[in-house]
Amino acid sequence: MRILVTGGAGFIGSNLVDALISSENRVAVIDNFSSGRQENINLKAKYYKIDLSDEKEVEKIFKLEEPEIVYHLAAQIDVRKSVENPVEDAKVNILNTLKLLNLCVRYNVRHFIFSSTGGAIYGDSEIIPTPEGTLEKPVSPYGCAKLAVEKYLIFYNKTYGLKFTALRYSNVYGPRQNPKGEAGVISIFLDKMIRNEAPSIFGGIQTRDFVFVEDVVNANILALKDAKSSIYNVGTGRETDIIEVFNKLNKYFGNKFEPKYEEMKKGEQKRSCLSFDKIKKRLDWKPRTGIDSGLDKTYCWFLKNLRKNL
Repeated sequence: MRILVTGGAGFIGSNLVDALISSENRVAVIDNFSSGRQENINLKAKYYKIDLSDEKEVEKIFKLEEPEIVYHLAAQIDVRKSVENPVEDAKVNILNTLKLLNLCVRYNVRHFIFSSTGGAIYGDSEIIPTPEGTLEKPVSPYGCAKLAVEKYLIFYNKTYGLKFTALRYSNVYGPRQNPKGEAGVISIFLDKMIRNEAPSIFGGIQTRDFVFVEDVVNANILALKDAKSSIYNVGTGRETDIIEVFNKLNKYFGNKFEPKYEEMKKGEQKRSCLSFDKIKKRLDWKPRTGIDSGLDKTYCWFLKNLRKNL
């Protein structure tokens, strides 16, 4: 298949590109490298260093590559940055997506697979694990933007017949996650600890549903078989609090670190945990990597790759 992946040099996107290439698909990637990395590039894919806001340049890629499938992973993913600058977050996460959707309609893309968010869309839900039918109550501009795109996807499906699959991820972690910025607490903790610095814990009372990147990639691959437009949670159904994550990681370093406790940031929710019943029933997906196994793999990758630059 001819597949276009936005954000394909990033954490989840590059792992997805590798999987798509291994299945002998023809893959083109758009990435402006704002958070993606050169070393993540799969040499068998065709890469375009372009910002999605440049609609004319992106259209040239659609003309040249003629994608049948579009995976849209490029985004501003930092919840805290979205709180600080909601307008910029909307430009990247809503307006750029609309430009992309217009091109999908114009060039007859048959399936649009969108990386959405589970935790940030539902907000602090009283139903744990949270199913897809729960009323969305985002508490950050980032969550608002992802929810807005899902509503636009329904519009493009009803009006133009563009099939979509929206995957609402819980907290994804694993090899290649960028520790710079504020997204991805596991990568941030590991980055600090490997540099022999004590990490900060903002609040500490939060719980999250940590899902390993390989499982998320598998959900994206299975989405290709989705018979109709759908929205799915992609999580483990298990809550883990931030202090527990810190304690698990601290064991790799002989429990030598004492965290710095700071005030919880605005726009952050307290609890997040997703039900995966729907995607299990429809696409036969379930998480296969437990938190301990996933942390082992992540620690080994960070240890090997971060120490090169120390």
